[in-house]
Amino acid sequence: MMRYNRRNRSNILDCVVLKPIMPKLKTRKAAAKRFRATGSGKIVRRKAFKNHLLEHKSSKKKRDLSKMPVVNECDAENVRMMLPYL
Repeated sequence: MMRYNRRNRSNILDCVVLKPIMPKLKTRKAAAKRFRATGSGKIVRRKAFKNHLLEHKSSKKKRDLSKMPVVNECDAENVRMMLPYL
């Protein structure tokens, strides 16, 4: 199915110009909630094991789990495909 961009810019004639436009790419919303990009373009994620059962974990362990690690480069390609506008 071809989509067209409609424009009506003529004051003299009421003509509609139809131009084909590229389809939009969809973002995977589940991935959008889990990953974000740094200023240099790297993708960062959140670490696991920081949701609950935190009483027995040390403060140092909880601090380290709070840091945002960079996604591994072999996984970064898959993440970029899920987030085309990242």
